[in-house]
Amino acid sequence: MIASVRGTVLTVQGATAVIEVNGVGMAVQVTPQQALALRVGTEAMLRTALVVREDDLSLFGFAEAEELVVFDLLRGVTGVGPKSAMGVLAAMTPSQIAVAVAEEDDAAFRRVSGIGPKTAKLIVVSLAGKLAVPASAPTPVAAPVTVRDDVAIALVGLGWPEKVAAQAVEQALATAGDAELAVPALLRLALAELGPQQAVGA
Repeated sequence: MIASVRGTVLTVQGATAVIEVNGVGMAVQVTPQQALALRVGTEAMLRTALVVREDDLSLFGFAEAEELVVFDLLRGVTGVGPKSAMGVLAAMTPSQIAVAVAEEDDAAFRRVSGIGPKTAKLIVVSLAGKLAVPASAPTPVAAPVTVRDDVAIALVGLGWPEKVAAQAVEQALATAGDAELAVPALLRLALAELGPQQAVGA
């Protein structure tokens, strides 16, 4: 069981970070927010869950212990695999998940890509009583935050520097105004903002 990894960040591509641990590059799946926080060449420590399948070994990494606990609880829900669990954590913090479960707010989970009505209800029922609700309940993360992160990750995957990608996304959101855009639409706007600039390695 690999419970954590600590080492130098070699690459961050999409939602996969490669961290060198004693000369071995470990590929770790992370949330879009965590991918943006990691910096190539710096040291990182992630708490990890090793998911073993018949033809695959996958590591999923988290900056906070609470995220790992919620990830494991979500995976215990029928119909929720590792990718769906990561999708929930990409859209909501552990505190927001705890509040949604306590309030039986399955709609909060239905807003997550890949989580249907039946699975959303199962999450609420299965996690009931297993998560501590914070004294001061935060406001749920709005969908545009997840869209913003997804588009930024996509631009980085296309070769744009993280700073340039983040600026393009913010400019695209400003252009969109109050409109709530899906990932493809916001990505098109961001690429338009980048214009003729060349991506790294292009």
